[in-house]
Amino acid sequence: MRHRVSLSTIAREWGRIGVLGFGGPPAHIALLRELCVERRGWVEARDFEDGIAATNLLPGPASTQLAILNAWWLRGAWGAVVGGVCFIVPGLALILALAALFLAGDPPSWINGAAAGAGSAVAAVAVQAGGRMIPDSLRRAADRPARIRWGCYFAVGAAATVLLGPWLVLVLLATGLVEVAIRRGRRRPSAADAPAGGTGQLWLLLALVPISAALAALSALTWVAYKVGALSYGGGFVIIPLMQADSVDRYGWLTDGQFLNAVALGQITPGPVVQTVAVVGYAAAGLGGGLLAAAVAFGPSFLLITLGGGQFERLRALPAVQSFFDGAGPAVIGAICGSAIPLALALRHAWQLAVLTLALVLLLALRRGVVSTLLIAGGLGVAAALAGWAVT
Repeated sequence: MRHRVSLSTIAREWGRIGVLGFGGPPAHIALLRELCVERRGWVEARDFEDGIAATNLLPGPASTQLAILNAWWLRGAWGAVVGGVCFIVPGLALILALAALFLAGDPPSWINGAAAGAGSAVAAVAVQAGGRMIPDSLRRAADRPARIRWGCYFAVGAAATVLLGPWLVLVLLATGLVEVAIRRGRRRPSAADAPAGGTGQLWLLLALVPISAALAALSALTWVAYKVGALSYGGGFVIIPLMQADSVDRYGWLTDGQFLNAVALGQITPGPVVQTVAVVGYAAAGLGGGLLAAAVAFGPSFLLITLGGGQFERLRALPAVQSFFDGAGPAVIGAICGSAIPLALALRHAWQLAVLTLALVLLLALRRGVVSTLLIAGGLGVAAALAGWAVT
């Protein structure tokens, strides 16, 4: 543990992020770093960056796993459970309430406007989140060749986000392995490069993934929810086509129009985009179905972190693993910054570009907070909708 923090503090702070975490992973990363690294000093900047790299390589929603991992660092398994639940529940409760109100028809225009307004600022949040991590990460590059490689890894990560989407995880693996090979070529391998006594436990941890998949296959809904949680590499939007194929085309739980409403609800509510699966569950089996779908989608993330956190710490102490994160870390930061490009290109209206420009000024020039910026952007979206401007 970095610091022993009370469960009540974890519940309060992670619940606050769960309430205010509009904007998806870029906002979650920015808020978690602001809390754990900058404001409270609970987690070192290097540890936080390594945590981002590791959770991006795991199956499941990366920002949720990052929230669980940071809470695990502060209070072990109970901290991970409390922090993860408090991070997830606010957005889950809101999205289920909105599903009950609006699933049968089109959401009111102001909801679409708030989603479009807040969504317009997310690209700026991504730039800020990645930019604030660059100085600490760059300091880990000890000499000029290391700094050149850092820049290359950053550029590759940014390009992969734009060009490869869900295959980004392969690029992160490649950059880490390249750095391992370069450093290993400069020195003789030692016994410290191999895990001592933890290999069997690590394989047991990896075995949890197919075991949980077998359990999830008990029903159509749990299987769909498991796939959503397990295949969300590269960001929550990756699994939207998968959800649409199952919930609309295969099982008929939703119409195409209802599914689009579900996606809109997932964007307007705080928390990870993966929570959209709760709307699918609600359409399939009511409130119980929504809760079940969310539990199945997020369950593997809790298992991987609470049971594997200790292995992560042991592995990080190995020189080869440290080298891996020194390669994958800059690529992750590049991916975060690079995600601003597809996010900006997805904007469809001129007023959204104006909101994005304002968000960039607020975050980068005036150094305003992420939450206040997203709230301002959402408010401008509501105003645009009430003025009769296109918001969808």
